[in-house]
Amino acid sequence: MLHSIWDSLLYKPLINALAFLVSIIPGGDVGIAVIVLTILVKLILFPLSQKSIESQATMTLLAPELNKIKQSGASKEEQAKQTFEFYKKHKVNPFSGCLLILIQIPIIFALYFVFLKGIKFEDGLLYPFIQAPEHANMLFLGILDLGGKSLILAFLAGATQYFQAHYMPQPATSSAPSGSFQDSFAKSMHMQMKYVFPVLIAFIAYTVSGAVALYFIASNLFAIGQQIYVDKKRQDLVIKL
Repeated sequence: MLHSIWDSLLYKPLINALAFLVSIIPGGDVGIAVIVLTILVKLILFPLSQKSIESQATMTLLAPELNKIKQSGASKEEQAKQTFEFYKKHKVNPFSGCLLILIQIPIIFALYFVFLKGIKFEDGLLYPFIQAPEHANMLFLGILDLGGKSLILAFLAGATQYFQAHYMPQPATSSAPSGSFQDSFAKSMHMQMKYVFPVLIAFIAYTVSGAVALYFIASNLFAIGQQIYVDKKRQDLVIKL
C-alpha cells in the first residue's frame, strides 16, 4: 500500500518529468535534465523551505531575549508562560521549521531515488502521453559519465554540502557559562552538519553514481543561494523585531 502510494504520488511523476526533460534537451544530456528537474522541484518547495529558513533565522535573532527569560530566576511555570507570550508577541512558532522540513523530506527522497535507481525509462513507469527518450546521453557536457563513479562530482557534492552548512544560521544557544544539554546538542549537531555530513555526502555520491552526485550539487547550490537571499533580508527582520 505505502509502496503504491510512493510510486503513484512521488516516484512516477518525477521519473516521467525526467524522461520528458531528456527528450526535449538537445543531445539528450541527462546531466542537464537532472539539474533542471532538481531546480524545478526546489522551486516548487521554495515557499516551504523559505519559511523554514526564515523561522530558524528568527529564532536565532530572538535567542538573547529568550535567554533573559531563562535566567530571570522565575519558576518553570512562569518561564513557560513568559516564553509563550514572547512567541505570541513576535508571531513565531518554534516548531514550524521542523514541520515544514518533514513535509519536504518525502519529495526530496523520491527525487534522490529517481537518480539512485539509475536513469531507466521503462514502459511500466511512463505515462501513456510520455514517450521514452530516443537518446539518453549519460556523458554530462560530453565529459563526465553519470552512470558510473565520478571522483570530481563526489568532491563537489561534499564541498557544496559544506558551504550549505556554513551559510546556515548558527544555533540559538544560551549565554550561560555552563550551557545546557540542549545548547550542547545544538552545537554538536551544527558541527556534524558542517564537517561530518559533507564527508558522508561525498562518500554516498561517489559510491552510487555521478547522477546522484550531480543531484546533490544542484540541490546544495540552490540551498546556498536561498540562504544568501535570506541573509540579505535578515536586516529587515531585525528592524521589525
